[in-house]
Amino acid sequence: MSSFYYVLAAALCSVILVGEGTRTNAQLTTTFYDDTCPDLHTIIRSVVEDALQTDPRIGASIIRLHFHDCFVNVSCADILTIAAEESVSLAGGPEWPVLLGRRDSLTANRTLANINLPAPNSTLDQLKFRFSVVGLNTDDLVALSGAHTFGRAQCRTFRNRLYNFNNTGNPDPTLDSALQTELRKICPETGPGTNLTNLDQTTPDEFDNKYYSNLQVKKGLLQSDQELFSTPGADTKAIVNNFTSSQDAFFYSFVKSMVRMGNISPLTGTAGEIRLSCRRVNTQVNDDLLAFKGDDNLVSSI
Repeated sequence: MSSFYYVLAAALCSVILVGEGTRTNAQLTTTFYDDTCPDLHTIIRSVVEDALQTDPRIGASIIRLHFHDCFVNVSCADILTIAAEESVSLAGGPEWPVLLGRRDSLTANRTLANINLPAPNSTLDQLKFRFSVVGLNTDDLVALSGAHTFGRAQCRTFRNRLYNFNNTGNPDPTLDSALQTELRKICPETGPGTNLTNLDQTTPDEFDNKYYSNLQVKKGLLQSDQELFSTPGADTKAIVNNFTSSQDAFFYSFVKSMVRMGNISPLTGTAGEIRLSCRRVNTQVNDDLLAFKGDDNLVSSI
């Protein structure tokens, strides 16, 4: 989603949100904006719905951004948290009361993001470690990985599985051979790494439990997906089987883990800030306003 949509949603409530967000000793609560911006959820849902009309990947992209936000502290925290819940709901997934009152970080650290965020070729042990660092457990790992039930991935994130897995010169043996053949058509060995394919080959735009049944038949797209089921002796396999047999169990665990993830070291009270633009900290926005005062092009730049 372009940052314009976030700016639009924020602008409708910006004046009153700033006042609400300066409370001291603030705690996350579902009623944080009830008095100051009672239409906040409706506004954000409408923006997400509009964006989905032109790009069906938006919902999954928002979930990914929220994941980044929680693991590394980047960008517009509360708006992104609500947008993630609405994206899941609009795709047929569960709804849940969203805890609010986060403020935005004053910094964004690309190096920290590269270190903390799991890579698409992560092993199960690496995945568990990355989640444990931020206080999330194995159940959270498997439940939150289910967000890959919709969205797209670029060839560069899984092409090593098709041709030269772990420098063996052979494809990943945990990848279904028929799917491998299809993916090679989309991702030639020397072609661009930016071609897209569905993360969930069964119901690519629906939020359901098909992600897990795909893993059972070696059709997880990313290595980090298939590791949850195919790693010998993995305790995650039983969780995958449970979520395959019961979508309700998956939805229940996903909601619980999303709330847990959203509570990773949130900035509240007077910590951080409420950004005027999701792309920049307020000092940068203010500098731009001073430098380009009266310039109509400024609106499109932030």
